[in-house]
Amino acid sequence: MATQPKHDVIIIGAGIIGLAIAHYVQQTGRKVTLVDRKGVAQEASFGNAGAFALADIFPLASPGIMRKAPKWLLDPLGPLSVRPQYALNIVPYLLKFFRASWPDQYRKSIVAQSALLDLSASEVDRMAQIPQIGTQIRTDGALQLYESEREFAASQSSWQARLEFGIEFEHLDANRLADLQPGLSGHIKRATFIPKWQTVNDPFEFAQILWRMVQQDGGALITQEVQAISKAGEVMLANGDMLSGNHVVVAAGAWSHQLAKQVGDHIPLESERGYNTTLPVDAFDLKRQMIFGEHGFVMTPLSTGIRVGGAVEFAGLDAAPNYKRSEIMLQKAKRFMPDLKTEQGTQWMGFRPSLPDTLPAIGKSAHTPNVSYAFGHGHLGLTQCFATGKLMAELIDGQTPSLDLTPFNPSRF
Repeated sequence: MATQPKHDVIIIGAGIIGLAIAHYVQQTGRKVTLVDRKGVAQEASFGNAGAFALADIFPLASPGIMRKAPKWLLDPLGPLSVRPQYALNIVPYLLKFFRASWPDQYRKSIVAQSALLDLSASEVDRMAQIPQIGTQIRTDGALQLYESEREFAASQSSWQARLEFGIEFEHLDANRLADLQPGLSGHIKRATFIPKWQTVNDPFEFAQILWRMVQQDGGALITQEVQAISKAGEVMLANGDMLSGNHVVVAAGAWSHQLAKQVGDHIPLESERGYNTTLPVDAFDLKRQMIFGEHGFVMTPLSTGIRVGGAVEFAGLDAAPNYKRSEIMLQKAKRFMPDLKTEQGTQWMGFRPSLPDTLPAIGKSAHTPNVSYAFGHGHLGLTQCFATGKLMAELIDGQTPSLDLTPFNPSRF
């Protein structure tokens, strides 16, 4: 076993969260070393939907969701499912999820999420001033689509709530919808346009650009699996090497809770497995991201193709992918866009790290002072990456964070 010279800030995880933290930490004059078992952006940051979803303020755990959940869970290919063999494993998580759906906690989660998204919006704007970042961001807005007047009417309370938090939107008539997105089928009855919704050209390329910035500023990458973190904050690698750092940040996505447990922090993280298919660029003339909320999927125009994906599957980290879920979403997309060419697509599955109240864990370990956590962003990893980077850099540098971190305390459960 070899012990390397002491590092300054060690960041476990080279996904978009770890990369953003590295960038912001470097701006305070610190040196960073990223550690990842696969390399840069090889997990959820590789194939996500590519959106800065700055209007997505609502937690998945919402009042009334437990009445809907049994119907969803009985459909193995529906927008939310639990594999039968994993059902017992997830009971403790679901109990905390249920508590998070109570009106009092739900309201607190919305307020906290909105504050984090406000900080995210300002940091996205700031980072977009960097040419290599700004040229990767599109501000085309997004369309939330509805199949019926009933579905549209049911959405109105959520849009009214968004008004309270300053989110702009426009309910569309048929002509305005046709202008924003030609080629929709008659199955779409209504739509709402979110003008400030943003997407990136391609999430993997976006992460690679951020990594090159980190690398140019002196950041290093060790491609090794982390086997353990000691209660003294030392990091043991799979090859037997031991890393010692002034500060260690765990930003390893869906695997983070396993490392946190080793230093005594029990954080109820689960993986929301998401599926998608990326079709060729010419599969459809898609103008902007389309959100099919009732069906739990989105369609995103990327520089690398058209990505059709979403849904939530709880099956842990080890079960084989069930790509029938991707196929079902593609079939639904074809129903809404008859001219969509569904051939020659590339399927993918990724692990979204999610906590019961939909808020990430951002803060210090309760047991090891030089270990901090930044994980559990669920569907909003890309959206919240720059805000998380700023907050973690402030914590490590001993500054007062730009946001009250109490709602994101890793020990809140």
